[in-house]
Amino acid sequence: MSNSSSITEFLLLPFADTRELQLLHFVLFLGIYLAAILGNSLVLTAIACDHRLHTPMYFFLLNLALLDLGCISTTVPKAMANSLWDTRTISYAGCVAQEFLFVFLMSSDCSLLTIMAYDRYVAICKPLHYGTLLDRRACAQMAAAAWGSGFLNAVLYTANTFSLPLCGENAVDQFFCEIPQILKLSCSHSYHRDLGLLTFSSFLFLGCFVFIVLSYVQIFRTVQKMPSEQGRHKAFSTCVPHLVVVSLLITTGVFAYLKPPSIFSPALDLVVAVLYSVVPPALNPLIYSLRMQALKDSILKVLLWTFFRNHKCPISLHR
Repeated sequence: MSNSSSITEFLLLPFADTRELQLLHFVLFLGIYLAAILGNSLVLTAIACDHRLHTPMYFFLLNLALLDLGCISTTVPKAMANSLWDTRTISYAGCVAQEFLFVFLMSSDCSLLTIMAYDRYVAICKPLHYGTLLDRRACAQMAAAAWGSGFLNAVLYTANTFSLPLCGENAVDQFFCEIPQILKLSCSHSYHRDLGLLTFSSFLFLGCFVFIVLSYVQIFRTVQKMPSEQGRHKAFSTCVPHLVVVSLLITTGVFAYLKPPSIFSPALDLVVAVLYSVVPPALNPLIYSLRMQALKDSILKVLLWTFFRNHKCPISLHR
């Protein structure tokens, strides 16, 4: 018989044992969380207000900002609350919800990053077909496919993970309910069944990464042939931020899910989890705004409007 029915809560991994370090972790994560909320909110507002940014590239970036807001809000607030109140617990239902939302948002994120690579490929390598291949309807369909595939992936994994019998333990070796750590609590014969599904999905993410890399190989070849130095600089300025975000998110995420069992280090697992679940949502607005001048200008206008409290948005909503 499974002991999972007797488990009403899980114990998450604490960041520190001493009270002083727990409070330091709370302050650090609070700063990161507020930076992520502010940065992504500014990106959303700037893109929504500025008609110059109503293009496929910025439409997908708006979706990415929404996903980043959801992703960091799924894991960080609970970790902060546990550090502040010196506790480790999360309810069984809370753990299920956290895993579902995290897988949903991260899967959608990876799909969207792949679509964004395709957008850059078409814009640079096939500019004459850009308006046809990426019209409003196509963009909406691709964004919906990214969100929909993430939802289905989350349903599949959450149902499989929490249908497994748990063998008594309820201590999760991570600061949130991460799938590999939940699987370690399951009985051995069932663990391998879900591990196969996890491996298959990880290879799908690697496939997305390969597609993105191949897209950028073609992009960089095309850029090198451009006669104008200004054109090359503009192309690189829109591609480099995306490549940095993809590399950080997918490489650390795949490592976390495909790491060999022989490599067992709670500290390493914790660092890798922070790198793929906390750092990207906080840094993405900074990475994109620093390299994209139009986005940077729009964000500055939003900040000026916020500070000076004008009664109408300084960015025109109309052409």
